[in-house]
Amino acid sequence: MISLRIRIGVLGLTLLTGFSTPTAASAAGAAPSPTVEERRLDRAVPQEILRRSGFDTAAPRFARALDEARSYAQARRAVVREGTELWRRAVDRAQGRGPAGGDISRDDDRPLYWARLGMTRAVRAWEPEFGLTDGQRTALLDELERTSRGQTAIGYPQGKGLKRILVTGFDPFTLDRDIRISNPSGATALALDGTVIETADGPARIETAVFPVRWQDFTRGTVERTLRPYLPKVDLFTTVSQGRVGRFDVERTNGAWRGGFADNDNVGRTETVPVTDPASQPQWTTTTLPYRAIVAADTGRFPVYDNTSVTEIPAGGTDPVVRPDGPTPGSTARAGGGGDYLSNEIAYRATLLRDRLGLHDVLPGGHVHTPVLQFGTGNTTEVTDPEFVRNRLDIITQVRTILKVAAQES
Repeated sequence: MISLRIRIGVLGLTLLTGFSTPTAASAAGAAPSPTVEERRLDRAVPQEILRRSGFDTAAPRFARALDEARSYAQARRAVVREGTELWRRAVDRAQGRGPAGGDISRDDDRPLYWARLGMTRAVRAWEPEFGLTDGQRTALLDELERTSRGQTAIGYPQGKGLKRILVTGFDPFTLDRDIRISNPSGATALALDGTVIETADGPARIETAVFPVRWQDFTRGTVERTLRPYLPKVDLFTTVSQGRVGRFDVERTNGAWRGGFADNDNVGRTETVPVTDPASQPQWTTTTLPYRAIVAADTGRFPVYDNTSVTEIPAGGTDPVVRPDGPTPGSTARAGGGGDYLSNEIAYRATLLRDRLGLHDVLPGGHVHTPVLQFGTGNTTEVTDPEFVRNRLDIITQVRTILKVAAQES
């Protein structure tokens, strides 16, 4: 990730943060159309992935739960219940609990992604007899997004002697380039959620969440809302996304710039990363992960790099310049080490939040880019193959080892 709505019976046939319970003051409108992202769901590949994982039952079950609701309050409870269940089901499948539901490998993140879109599309198209205001529909979508991404399920055991690690991943993206795409960072989040790693200093508990590849959600504060309650309580955090071919990168510096590459709704943004209190917004933030130890350790088959490169407009200049060794004083960001897309932005937002909470010197945190997840040679049509699965499993295992190294050094 570098620079870069309908009843389920006719399935062939804006997301706001911090919403309180909507009031009747918002006028009910016609059900909105499916989003660009949701419309991809009708294609053959998503349907095959859902069928071969057993997740094709999630959206129909959810639509029935909505139809049984006789009030907004009942609908909201159904959304929270079903969204939470989807996340739990995906985590359980990835970690070998319960039925596989089909022959798609358990480590696959795509069933969760496509099932969620079936559910959001059902909310978008739902027109209950009791009436639904635009604000209520938006709030239901917000609850569904948060619960089905694990963002409301983060929790650590009480007591001493246990380190706490927070990890985030992303949805698949660039789906118009290849709709078969999986995102190893999302798969890693499913595989590691709630697990414990043993370090030289004792056990460390990992909790995870997944984020959308949409500029709008980031503008509306989904990253900060999710992470703010936990950063003061954890011992280590890392945001994770898919990056370059054949390598891991620990991104040293993150930039306050959006480069315009289209998101999963085919929307681009070219601007300074929008945050609260922009008057105090820095152009750059830095990792506090123990990058030297991570790079030096034998963590797996992919090489790991300390990536120090950025693109900046130097102080007093007008043209972007690549700086292999990081930004110069007074420069304006045009790309962090992780580029100018949403992976750079989540890294920038998370580390800026760390700093604004006064945790820069005490909380190790930053961004790790995984290798691009590649299909086997010659596979241009099949949704999976042995090499594809091996690559994803190796990436997941290596992220886990990187986290172990980071925890031991922190």
